Amino acid sequence: MGAFPGFTAERALDPATVNHRSGGRSPWAHHSHHGKVMMQVDSEELMGDPAGGATRPAAAWPDHPPTDAHQVSPAQVSGCPTCGSRPNAFNDTMPMPSPSYVFALGSIQPRFPLLSVEKEFAQVVGRAGTVGLTDRQALHAVLSSRQNRYLVRQLCWVLTIEGIETYLLQPRDPTDFDLLVDAIRPTPKASDVDVVIGVRGPLAPPELCNGLVVPVVGFSQIYSFDMPSLIDSIPRPDTIEKDRFKVASEELFSRIMQVADNAGATDEHRALNYLAVRYPEIYATAANNFGRENALTAVEVRLSRLSGARRIVDVIFSFTNRGTDVIEKYFVRVDVTEEYAFLFTKMQPYFER
Repeated sequence: MGAFPGFTAERALDPATVNHRSGGRSPWAHHSHHGKVMMQVDSEELMGDPAGGATRPAAAWPDHPPTDAHQVSPAQVSGCPTCGSRPNAFNDTMPMPSPSYVFALGSIQPRFPLLSVEKEFAQVVGRAGTVGLTDRQALHAVLSSRQNRYLVRQLCWVLTIEGIETYLLQPRDPTDFDLLVDAIRPTPKASDVDVVIGVRGPLAPPELCNGLVVPVVGFSQIYSFDMPSLIDSIPRPDTIEKDRFKVASEELFSRIMQVADNAGATDEHRALNYLAVRYPEIYATAANNFGRENALTAVEVRLSRLSGARRIVDVIFSFTNRGTDVIEKYFVRVDVTEEYAFLFTKMQPYFER
């Protein structure tokens, strides 16, 4: 796991840094209707624990990869020599439509596509000397060994979101199989989160992963982290005490994760997920409002009036005072034109026109 570069999403507003590519592998670097997504929140509702913690280094805010269109066009990844006749959804023979980008939050799990692969894995585990290890620890130990990398290429890798199998993952660069291995925690926790950024392809053929038919995502980046590391890495305003900020941040992240149908494939959901792991100001704004007895009652994503050659959305957070019902709104603009979303304008008060 790489250490997280230490700066915030505001860096994307500096033209001199737009084309700087991060080497880190970390997060910091609903229903849609006519370009609008809405999350209504009952102020009395008790939210569950955030889904998604592994033993990862403390987080900081990462850089933003380039947004140049030449660098985000779908890559063609050929099948590996050890994969036999199993198809690759991103092979050279398949015509690629205009790209559909994904910025998804979930959990990555390996699966056996064939009985023969499962039996081969069992034989390797038997020779590996895994006495005293749990099943998950043995899985991590075997797949982390370079001599067993052929097994990593044979497995199919599934991204589940809120417990639902949502995507099959394939690297656009064969060297990125390491990112999939890094997503396997020896001791998994409920707070583990994997962020997947990539291009959505066609539905997987049934033979690709033992009958599982879901869209294939050719990923460019994967960040694996746990919620405590994420929250600890967020710059906390001096005016907000640590415990209050932690609770507010966890609740906001949980609500974004639980937005209806948030598969990270629409512009609205990509913007929300980007802000959740790349922009600390949304957590400071939520903590400040909770401290003034304001409840988060809605999150909207609208196509911005500034959209033209580029696709820009306004993400609007509404807070309602629990005593007076007075509503305060704040918004931030996100550019979602290409594979890598980035901050367009900072958080500021929002006024209806």
